[in-house]
Amino acid sequence: MKKKVILTKNYLEEAIKRLKEKFELIIVQDTGKDFVEVLKENQDAEALISFLSDNITKESIDICINLKIIANYAVGYNNIDYKHAIKKGIYVTNTPDILTAATADLTMALILSVSRRIVESDEFVRRGKFNGWEAKLMLGKELNGSTIGIIGMGRIGLALALRAKAFGMNVIYYSRTRKKEIERKYNLKFVRFIELIKESDVVSIHIPYSQDVHHLFNKDVFNLMKNDAIFINVSRGGLMDERCLAESLEKNELFGAGLDVYEFEPKITEKLKKLKNVVLAPHIGSATYKTRLAMAMMTVNDVILALSGKKPDYLIPEYKL
Repeated sequence: MKKKVILTKNYLEEAIKRLKEKFELIIVQDTGKDFVEVLKENQDAEALISFLSDNITKESIDICINLKIIANYAVGYNNIDYKHAIKKGIYVTNTPDILTAATADLTMALILSVSRRIVESDEFVRRGKFNGWEAKLMLGKELNGSTIGIIGMGRIGLALALRAKAFGMNVIYYSRTRKKEIERKYNLKFVRFIELIKESDVVSIHIPYSQDVHHLFNKDVFNLMKNDAIFINVSRGGLMDERCLAESLEKNELFGAGLDVYEFEPKITEKLKKLKNVVLAPHIGSATYKTRLAMAMMTVNDVILALSGKKPDYLIPEYKL
């Protein structure tokens, strides 16, 4: 009998093929049934591969009595009650590092799209409004010589800093832990959070979500930003008060915003959809074929290791503690 693995949603075929070679695979999305219902029908499942959009609660974890691993198809894992899983001796893994370049690229794309009004310009042309070159047509913001403030100087934050410097931007950053070696090597400047907010022409968030930083960007913080600043969030929606952001954009208290994540994802504040000074992406930070396949194979390999009695390669940091 093959060991049973539950995959909540379909992902790249190469990874699914590998899972089917080794295990009995149940894909919740293909059953037409509720997630919890599928768990109850397969209580002997030994592995669960989840997506960030799946809420893996204490109750759902307890349903599968033989569960050995929860492999999250994402870097973040705040969707999982990982403390309960760890307490029960269940491995919890994620997919770190592999999506650094793709996410930094998407961040830079959002910055460019907002600063040069690319989406707005595209719509302008498609509606037949372009009648030739004009001196004041679609004036945007120049990145060269401007200051980008990066919240969080991890792998993605650093990758973005290097891309920003290539565009001639000055880079300042705030992080809970100061990175002096990185500062010296790449000529970056550490500043306090409020200083960064006040000085930056572009503010980009690159920290994980937790309750400690819920609504880190709220009305007071948006009010401290420059009136012509750009706000970028490709990290987690809960880091910002989406309603307050929409109000600031509507009042032109910011130049614009680029978002890949949302506070109540997949729901999006309706006001944001109506504004021209915000670019909205459907959570595609890691959405290149190369990256998404690598992420999928990381989950597959960790499941194989765990169900072979070995320690997975990509345990979340809390498990190692």
